Amino acid sequence: MLNTSVLVLNRSYLPIHVTSVRRAFALIYQGIARAVDEQYQTFDFEGWSQLAVARDAEAIGTSSGPIRVPRVIVLIAFDRVPKRHVRFSRINIYARDNFTCQYCGVRYPRSELNLDHVIPRSLGGRSTWDNVVCSCLECNRRKGGNTPARAGLVLRRPPARPRWTPLMNLMLSSVRYNEWRPFLNLVDASYWNTELAE
Repeated sequence: MLNTSVLVLNRSYLPIHVTSVRRAFALIYQGIARAVDEQYQTFDFEGWSQLAVARDAEAIGTSSGPIRVPRVIVLIAFDRVPKRHVRFSRINIYARDNFTCQYCGVRYPRSELNLDHVIPRSLGGRSTWDNVVCSCLECNRRKGGNTPARAGLVLRRPPARPRWTPLMNLMLSSVRYNEWRPFLNLVDASYWNTELAE
């Protein structure tokens, strides 16, 4: 339960991040954020912990009794919208490629994937968005230090720099909690997928 997702809003109630229940409780306890309920009321830690826990509500047990799990929190002082620069990172490449090998097309757990340079570094390939793809261990081994054509492999789609944050899009694409819906309507979808000028 402590590792499930919580939507984080900035002070203007715009969604900016998804975090864990554990981190959300820490932010609320430290006074950095407030929990938001279904009626859009906000609560500090003491107020939230005193709310009655409905029988079917998600809760965690503490020494002083159960506490409801917040599914939405709002940051008290953060009013900016984060820049839309997409970091070139392993997890963002995995998310961009949907945790799917770009050669065989099979979706794997993260532990069975690695990154592959389409044009190998030994042949002058660089570590950039348009030259690195997600691949399974078998396809990577088969490709070795060759180009896909020389190894007899075909890319499912050419790699490119995403215009959105892949990990955030993955987290928001399957809205699992009704409490998130008011903050993620169609207008918000275009907000998340628009690249901002620097």
